[in-house]
Parts: sequence; C-alpha cells; structure tokens
Amino acid sequence: MELPVMAAVGLVMALVIKTCLFQVFTIPSGSMENTLRIHDRVAVNKLAVLSGWHPQPGEPVVFRDPGGWLPPEAQTASALPGAVEAVMSFVGLAPPQGAGYLVKRVVATGGQTVRCSGTVLTVDGRPVSEPYLHPGDDSCAGLDFGPVVVPQGYLWVEGDHRSDSADSRYHRSGPGGGAVPVADVVGPAVAVVWPLGHVGWFGWSGR
Repeated sequence: MELPVMAAVGLVMALVIKTCLFQVFTIPSGSMENTLRIHDRVAVNKLAVLSGWHPQPGEPVVFRDPGGWLPPEAQTASALPGAVEAVMSFVGLAPPQGAGYLVKRVVATGGQTVRCSGTVLTVDGRPVSEPYLHPGDDSCAGLDFGPVVVPQGYLWVEGDHRSDSADSRYHRSGPGGGAVPVADVVGPAVAVVWPLGHVGWFGWSGR
C-alpha cells in the first residue's frame, strides 16, 4: 500500500507545483538567442502572478500566443513517447500540449511610449541599454517604428535576437497594436532547467 500512496502524494505535489509555483516550457525558436536557445526548457514562476507581480521592462516572460504569432512549423516536436509526454505535461514537467506559448523580453508596459530609430530604442524618450542582445544585433535591427503608446493592460515585447524575432514590431496591425495582453502572461521566465550545459538562473527581478 505504501507505494501507491507515495505515488499519489507525489502526483498531488507535482500538480500543486504546476498550478501555483513553477511550470516548464520549451523554447520553439531562436528569437531569444543567446539568452535562450532552441529547445531550451525554462521554468516559469507562476507564484509571481498569484502574489501580485507585474511585468517590468527588461524581464523575459512566457505568454500565450495572442493569435498568429507562432507559425505551425515553430511548434517544438517532443522526442518523448506520446503517453509519457502527456503525463509530464499534466504535472508541469513538460510544456502544455495543444497550445502555443512564446517567450520574449518586456520592453515597455501600459502607458509607456516606445520608439526605434536607427539603432536606438527609446521608452518614454529615454534610450534603453540592452546588453542581452544577440551579438551583431542592435536594438532596431533595421526596423524603425513608432512612437507607439502601449495600451493599458498590455506589454510591448521583443526578442533578444532582434533580427530574428517576429515580435510586437511585426504585429502592429493586430489587436493591441502589436502589444500582448497582460492577461495572456503565464509568468516570468526564471531559469533554464535543460539541457544541463545551459542550466542557469536569470531574468526575474522579483519586483
């Protein structure tokens, strides 16, 4: 009887962790290189949302696809058998099945004005320092835009690999003018948990 009880307790604990604490997501593209690489698995802090966290500029966040951001070919195929993947997804140790999620870095929040001109990104008229950009990229990557006022309740997000990221800049004709609803944000990405050679904490300020 002890083994079934231990298994049941373990399952309940895993579900609590998934629901309230952390969940694992897979990076589907190179848009966040070199901070995050294709097929990296990142842990998202879901407790932050429950405890009143608000996304801040500079933080990487995971969010549900607002609609048409993630092409089918960008979906990451799992190397695990279907049943194993389903169980791991259920307990939060693998990405959710049947839904598209992306990770980008918050550039501006509701009410802020974002603009890119030449190589300089500004928020509310102040240049933004971006040491995390992919080597060889600048903040605008050849795409000038703005000024754009981010709607309240939305986020302007961009990838660290600015020249390889179809982010807010490319969805300005969509709902929110390219910005992502805060309601679609799962939480801040706080750590790479796989592969072992790229494990590390990053990104969440805790504000």
